[in-house]
Amino acid sequence: MTHSHDNKDSCCSSKENAGSKHAHHDDHAHEEGDGHNHDHGGDPSVFKTYLPAIVTLVMLLVGIAFDNLFNLPAFQVIRPYWYIVAYLPVGVPVLREVWETFKAKDFFTEFSLMSIATIGAFAIGEYPEGVTVMLFYTIGELFQMAAVNRAKRNIKALLDVRAEVAHVFRNGKYEDVDPEKVEIGETIQIRAGEKTPLDGELISDKSSFNTAALTGESKPRTINKGEPILAGMLNLDKVVEVKVTKAFADSALSRILEMVQNATTRKAKTELFIRKFAKIYTPIVFFLALALVTLPVLILGSEYHFQTWLYRSLVFLVISCPCALVISIPLGYFGGIGAASSNGILFKGSNFLDLITKLNTVVMDKTGTLTKGVFNVQKIESKIDETDFLNLLTAVEAKSTHPIAKAIVAYAGQKEIHHAENMEEIAGMGLKGLVNGREVLAGNVKLLEKFNIDFDPEIASIEESIVVVVIDQKYVGYVLIADEVKEDAAEAIKQLHENGIKQVVMLSGDKTSIVKKVASNLGIDTYFGDLLPEGKVAKLEEIKSDKSRVVAFVGDGINDTPVLAISDIGIAMGAMGSDAAIETADVVIQTDQPSKIATAVKIGKATKKVVIQNIVLAFAVKAIVLILGAGGIATMWEAVFADVGVALLAILNAVRIQKMKFY
Repeated sequence: MTHSHDNKDSCCSSKENAGSKHAHHDDHAHEEGDGHNHDHGGDPSVFKTYLPAIVTLVMLLVGIAFDNLFNLPAFQVIRPYWYIVAYLPVGVPVLREVWETFKAKDFFTEFSLMSIATIGAFAIGEYPEGVTVMLFYTIGELFQMAAVNRAKRNIKALLDVRAEVAHVFRNGKYEDVDPEKVEIGETIQIRAGEKTPLDGELISDKSSFNTAALTGESKPRTINKGEPILAGMLNLDKVVEVKVTKAFADSALSRILEMVQNATTRKAKTELFIRKFAKIYTPIVFFLALALVTLPVLILGSEYHFQTWLYRSLVFLVISCPCALVISIPLGYFGGIGAASSNGILFKGSNFLDLITKLNTVVMDKTGTLTKGVFNVQKIESKIDETDFLNLLTAVEAKSTHPIAKAIVAYAGQKEIHHAENMEEIAGMGLKGLVNGREVLAGNVKLLEKFNIDFDPEIASIEESIVVVVIDQKYVGYVLIADEVKEDAAEAIKQLHENGIKQVVMLSGDKTSIVKKVASNLGIDTYFGDLLPEGKVAKLEEIKSDKSRVVAFVGDGINDTPVLAISDIGIAMGAMGSDAAIETADVVIQTDQPSKIATAVKIGKATKKVVIQNIVLAFAVKAIVLILGAGGIATMWEAVFADVGVALLAILNAVRIQKMKFY
């Protein structure tokens, strides 16, 4: 059961079918988005992967040496066969791909372009150039494969810190067990220097943990008895015991890893466009090359030389290969997702990396997002015995998971808590229950008004958060609660404004007086308080009614789920945020730092800049060399640069994102 003093109630609604904005799942078989498989069979042997290119390179160099340095008549006899054998190690895999794509009725691919170009070169006696084109194409593919795999490994390595074993207490002793086989409720032991294998609750008094794997925060954090501990945290202090609260597959770390691995399946519009473009572009280029070899005969007549124009058309084919575009662009987004992960930000798809660059309005929750959500009891005002007051209040608050409820229970201490019956949550107002036959109401001033309870009007003017208490229809007092603003909250708002966010809005279920004070201190443009969950939804829909706005909502609680779902970009505080919020959000801030929202915007913009640079580079170089090739000025060597060289430059540019610093 959730609480409602700050309106963190359980108006939870899952993002049905992941929402329309999540409908960009790509069913394409190759997640790199380049239209073919860069794994080349996924052979783990590096040497075996590079062996065909090495054999071809050696034979090509030997052949060129015999052509230009040694005048041996015997070599001239075997020359065509020598180059054919040199061609086979790199050519056969590509020809096999051509056959596979032809069977799938896909006739115009980079494989078919390269095959026609190189076989055509052999047909006109340009053996070294034919081998060179295919060799450099293969080398380019190997570089691309290495870059893609490196990007994948970097993304996964940022978070893959799962413990391999769990020390579980069974049969009177601790046994080493696979974390997947540990059951909820069992006790595990975590020794100093070990990673926590599962989510749980600390049974031991306290210990210091490094939470960098989950939050990106290197500063150690002290976790006390009864507090949650998450899989992936590193125990720095002493041997501790933990009661398991979640199965391995449901742990925070497993969910984060799954999010990262699934991030590549949601493609940005640029990626989807380039893929569609390549499907149209490749056949156009093929027919242009065909025209280049056939049409000149109609103009030149007897002066037409078939071999010259065939060579030009083959050069044209090599230049036109779209490889630089279809690999460097997805790799750019890979780099962006990896850079975000290293900064403690998880994008659930490159489409959100694209969309965040258009962001101009940020709507934020207050408690747990801009404030720490760590409440402390500041004052108790009671008309009855304070012990009885606390006993009755704690009985109903113990049934809630709200931070205010936890603060009251913690303040009451470890004493025995009375049992509360017939518990009822009144959305946005508070709780109602029976404790030892007495009716107890605990919540905000709205609760008093709903039940027509007489109370001192001055209570309504108190700015801080309070929990009013009613026993048997009589107001008996209140508890004053204080929350603390996060250290980087003011800087976060400043950074958002500096990065193109025109308006920052705060929505809260807390009292308008408190919300106003926080908004004023942080420099927030607009604020709304005293909102029920449906009120937050209504306000966000009102903001979104202006079609010029691209709106992000930032929240952490289960009651933020509906608002996260309808925003253009849902951003959840992931370190201690609710499971529902994390699952619903499109972007997860693992550090719980609001300043990371501006960092996410910066990473999105840097990624888009690199992607545009790659598109311009590829098109510009190809256009120039295509014109030169058609005019007979560019040879196969320029063609190789226009294809493989540009692809390599684009790859290096894309990988650069992961080296950038975002502050």
